Amino acid sequence: MRALAVTVSNRAAAGVYADTGGPLLVAGLTEMGFAADGPLVVPDGEPVEAALREAVAAGYDVVLTTGGTGVSPTDRTPEMTARVLDRQLPGVPEAIRAYGYAKVPTAALSRGLAGVADRTVIVNLPGSSGGVRDGLAVLARLLPHAVDQVHGGDHARAEDGPRGDDGPRAEDAPRADDGRHRHPGGAH
Repeated sequence: MRALAVTVSNRAAAGVYADTGGPLLVAGLTEMGFAADGPLVVPDGEPVEAALREAVAAGYDVVLTTGGTGVSPTDRTPEMTARVLDRQLPGVPEAIRAYGYAKVPTAALSRGLAGVADRTVIVNLPGSSGGVRDGLAVLARLLPHAVDQVHGGDHARAEDGPRGDDGPRAEDAPRADDGRHRHPGGAH
């Protein structure tokens, strides 16, 4: 599986300071088992859309971005990403924000998106190193399955694990005679 790390930063693209988030993305993707390229450093705005479109055309399975997800006037990564996505995966950025918010309340200000463009999963992460680490912690449990699904994989079955994706099993449901299901006052 191939992945691309993209750093969105006007200052890093101009050489004002070194990119720190992109190398974290590459390391995290590599740890997840991806052949990771990058980081590609681009300024915010139209170059983000261009980089994402090129990555989709190149057949990357995953593209992770860092930066440009906040509320400043120059933060445009979500808008550029939305132009590229065919389908959004709203639960992914919700999970990332919730995970980060538990430690740093301003994580709730991230406007990052996630979704699928053709057969590429794209996820926007915040620009801070902590935001990148939080995002990778959440994505480590989601990305392999998401990529498998995008490529036509089947859903996990109950026999594949304790619960798979099938939810509760009939044999786990309470029975009227097993003492787990009682009406108030003990009467039926």
